[in-house]
Amino acid sequence: MQTPFLLGPRLYFRPVERDDAPRLAAFVNHPDVRRNLLVHRPMNTAQEVSFVDALTASQRDVLFAIVLRDGDRMIGTCGLHDMDFRSRRATFGMLIGEPSEWHKGYGSETTRMVLDYGFGTLNLNRIDLQVLEHNVAGIRAYEKAGFRHEGVLRQHHYVDGAYVDTLMMGILRSEWKPLPA
Repeated sequence: MQTPFLLGPRLYFRPVERDDAPRLAAFVNHPDVRRNLLVHRPMNTAQEVSFVDALTASQRDVLFAIVLRDGDRMIGTCGLHDMDFRSRRATFGMLIGEPSEWHKGYGSETTRMVLDYGFGTLNLNRIDLQVLEHNVAGIRAYEKAGFRHEGVLRQHHYVDGAYVDTLMMGILRSEWKPLPA
C-alpha cells in the first residue's frame, strides 16, 4: 500500500498524485465511464494534472484515489467537494473508472467509507450528490448507504442523443449508520 489514508475491507483511499493523471485520463475517456459523467470532450493528461492540482490545493475539496487492497491498483477516485464548514455540508463524487471492476460492490464500499470520513472525521451534517437517472448501479450504491431521493432536475443533461434527468440525493448525519469498527 502506498500512502494509505483510509482503510476499508477491500479498498483503501490514498491521495491522488500528479502521476495518476494518465490513468485518470484513461478513465474519463472510456465511453462506458463517460456516459455517467458530464464530460463531453476528450480529456488529456495535462488537463487531468490541472484537475489534480486544483483539487489538492483547494481547502473546500478532498480527493482520494480508490485502490484495491489486493493488487494495490487504483480503480477510481472519490471525494467531498464544495465543503461548507459553516453549514457543515459537502457534495459527494465518485468514479469507478475500471468497467471490469463494476458490479463488485466497490461503489457501495467507497460510498460508506466517504460517509464515515465526512460525518465521523469532518463532522459534516449533510452530504448530497447528483446522479444521472440511467446510472442504476450508482443509485443503488447510494441508496444502500442511506442516501434519500430529494428531487429531480428534469431533462437536465444531454447524453447519447437524449435528454436525461438528474436525480438529487442527500443524507443527513442523523440518518448515517457508521461502519462497524
